[in-house]
Amino acid sequence: MQRSQQSSRPPVPRTESELLARADALAGCTIGQLAAWLGREVAPDQRRAKGFVGALLEAALGADAGSRPGPDFATLGVELKTLPVDRRGRPRETTFVCSLHPDELVRTSWLGSRLRAKIARVLWVPVLALPELPLSDRPVGAPLLWSPSPEEEARLSSDHALFQGLIGSGRIDDVTAHLGEVVQVRPKAAHGQARRLSADEEGGPILSLPRGFYLRTSFTGALIARAFVTGTRTRG
Repeated sequence: MQRSQQSSRPPVPRTESELLARADALAGCTIGQLAAWLGREVAPDQRRAKGFVGALLEAALGADAGSRPGPDFATLGVELKTLPVDRRGRPRETTFVCSLHPDELVRTSWLGSRLRAKIARVLWVPVLALPELPLSDRPVGAPLLWSPSPEEEARLSSDHALFQGLIGSGRIDDVTAHLGEVVQVRPKAAHGQARRLSADEEGGPILSLPRGFYLRTSFTGALIARAFVTGTRTRG
């Protein structure tokens, strides 16, 4: 891809094939190169750059959702997920999917759930993320366009049912990061004092820590490994 000090935002991709071709073209570029191409500054302190890489790739690929809820590529129904990996392609951290809203969870089936909607179609973009490697020098890897297989969906649905059952019976405090085979529930808040209204075992109102759904590294790592072993980077 030819670069300049500043470039306008690319248009919205019209097809999945066009989106995947754009993501392929970015493979091998560093975060610094992408930022220069888009006329953006790379945050010097990586700890203060949360979301920067994802937002940068959204801009480079022409995502059209903006701040609206729903998939990042709203026209195509595709969500973008960046995946920090080590030199062997193994994910370095779990992947945040969406916030957990207790009332919504207990009244929504798996098929209508926020969790399923967010991972129905995902463009995974790995980024080499080594502690000793500055953010600007981290290269983007080859993408994977993915939808859950029937076996993967069954595992995801099973975890959703587990959390739904516990929270529906008022046992939200029993939902810890140890539960779930492929999906994990963890606190998701700006600070430890944040609270969200929920219900206890008797149906009474209680305030609990906001939580979010995350995909375990064992699950995302298997997706990436299979894609590169088979050479197939489009699934579903």
